[in-house]
Amino acid sequence: MLVRKFLLCLISAVLMLCGCSVNTAESAPNGGDRTEPLPDQPAAEGSRLTVYSFKAGKADAHLIYNSQSAVLIDCGEKGFGKEITEWLDSKGIKTIDLLIITHFDKDHVGGAARVIKDTEVKRVMQTNYVKDSKECENYFEALAEKQLTAETVRERTSVSVGGSEFTVCPPLREFYQDSPSNNASLITTVRCGKCSLLFTGDAEDARLGEFMNTEGGHYDYVKIPYHGHFQQRLAPFIKMCSPAVAVITSSDEEQEDPQVMKLLAEEGTAVYLTRQAPVTAECDGERVTAFYDE
Repeated sequence: MLVRKFLLCLISAVLMLCGCSVNTAESAPNGGDRTEPLPDQPAAEGSRLTVYSFKAGKADAHLIYNSQSAVLIDCGEKGFGKEITEWLDSKGIKTIDLLIITHFDKDHVGGAARVIKDTEVKRVMQTNYVKDSKECENYFEALAEKQLTAETVRERTSVSVGGSEFTVCPPLREFYQDSPSNNASLITTVRCGKCSLLFTGDAEDARLGEFMNTEGGHYDYVKIPYHGHFQQRLAPFIKMCSPAVAVITSSDEEQEDPQVMKLLAEEGTAVYLTRQAPVTAECDGERVTAFYDE
C-alpha cells in the first residue's frame, strides 16, 4: 500500500512539473512536437519604405515611397522629368504627396517642371536661395499653371507621410559667401520604424557644420552630399552618421572622389553609385538594405 501511494505521488509531481514549463513549441497535428519558432509578424506598412535613386548622371532624383505615399526629393536636369514620370507610371504611382527641391541648381530642379505638369503633386517645399535660370523659370511657371504655392522652408519642419516622419531642415542663413546655392540645400531626415535616413542635397562644409551642430546622430542610410566631392567636414560627418548604406549620385564624367570612398570603407559602409545603375534601398523599420536595379 505504501509503495502504491509513493508511486502515485511521484507521478503527480512529474505532471505538475510538466504543466509549469515554458511553452516554447507548438504541437504538430500528428501529436508530435514542432520545435521551429513561430513566424514573425509582418511589419506594418507605415514602417516600410523603398528609396529609388535614379541614374540621372551627376544629378539628384530620389523617390521615397510605399503603398500609401510617395515623396520625391529633386528631379535631375532639364529633360529628366519625363523619365521620372514614365517610371512613376510604370509603378502605378499617380500622386506625389511631397516634392522637395533641395536647392535651385539645374541638376536638382531641372526636371521639376515636367513632374509638376504631368503628375498630381500635393505639396512642394523649397529652399530660400533662388537662382536666376531658365530651369527655375520653368519650375515657377509650372507651379503657377497647377495653382501650387511652394513653401519656402525657413524653420525646421516635420510632416508625417505614409506612416514615416519627414523632417526638413533649412539653411540657417539667408546667404552664404562660399557656394551660396549648395550651402542653401535643404537637408531631409526620414524616420521609418527604428531606422533613420538622411538626404543632404549638395550641402558643403558650412551647411554640414550647421547640421552636425543642430541634428547630429546616427543614420542607417545617407545620400552623400555634393555628388561625393571631398570636403573637410565629410570625415566627421561620415563618422557621426556611421551609415550601413550610402548612395552617391555621380557620373562617369564626374566621378566620386577616392578620399570619400576611403572614408566610407573605413566606416564599413556599403556604397552604391548611381553612375553604375539606379539604386533601390529597402527599409523594413529595423534595417536598410540596398541593391543595384539593373
